[in-house]
Amino acid sequence: MSGLVRACHPGPTVAVTLLTALLAVAAGTGWTTGLLVTAAVCAGQLTIGWSNDLLDTERDRASGRADKPLASGAVARGSVRAALAAATAATVVLSGLTGWRSAAVHLVLVVGSGWAYNLGVKGTLWSWVPYAVAFGSLPAVVWLAAGPGWSLPPAWMTLVGALLGVGAHLLNVLPDLADDERTGVRGLPHRLGERRVRLLAPLLLLTGALLVVLAPGGEVPVWGWVAVVVSAALAGVAWVTRGSTPFVAAMLLAVVNVVGLVLRG
Repeated sequence: MSGLVRACHPGPTVAVTLLTALLAVAAGTGWTTGLLVTAAVCAGQLTIGWSNDLLDTERDRASGRADKPLASGAVARGSVRAALAAATAATVVLSGLTGWRSAAVHLVLVVGSGWAYNLGVKGTLWSWVPYAVAFGSLPAVVWLAAGPGWSLPPAWMTLVGALLGVGAHLLNVLPDLADDERTGVRGLPHRLGERRVRLLAPLLLLTGALLVVLAPGGEVPVWGWVAVVVSAALAGVAWVTRGSTPFVAAMLLAVVNVVGLVLRG
């Protein structure tokens, strides 16, 4: 069971599921709809995680990835395939229960983007696009489930989501740049190189944090200015330090984006 859990990419799955739950609170979906849309997104993320490890098994073995359960033999391919089939069915059913508009955006733009990335886009110059589309569309999935008709989130929220997604893509790939290069995967982060990625990821997340505070208009709350100062400090730390510190600082900056996105929503 632990191998199956690790094969679903639990970190990103939990993070996106939690973000969805927080957006549901911000959108005022109510308990029933909020739980449905959160469960639908969780199931969709499970399909993306398990399909990724299934598709990358041989490449992970070639890279000696002992942390990958399928590559190391800690879980059988048949078990992951069965879990993937169940998660796919759950994604379709749960999404349908949130309404056809929310379901369409979730299945096509969020889950579809994740699968497109897994199926080959990640090895191209356009590897950032699925992340931008998926994260940018996530608020719409929640808002369409919450409101009547085409009830959409503000445009700035979509833009912040897209920036958060691209930043997450750069940070997610950063530890695997060398292994990916050896097995022929050359997405945008690989073409930019580690130095540029370490500069660009915090810049994107800092831009998102500024938009969260300033774009909604009206009086900026005190916590908003505090968030700006903290975000600028974290970006600075990410740019001038070495080792694992820049990655940690950038991840904390992403957290500031998420919190601000929910509070300003």
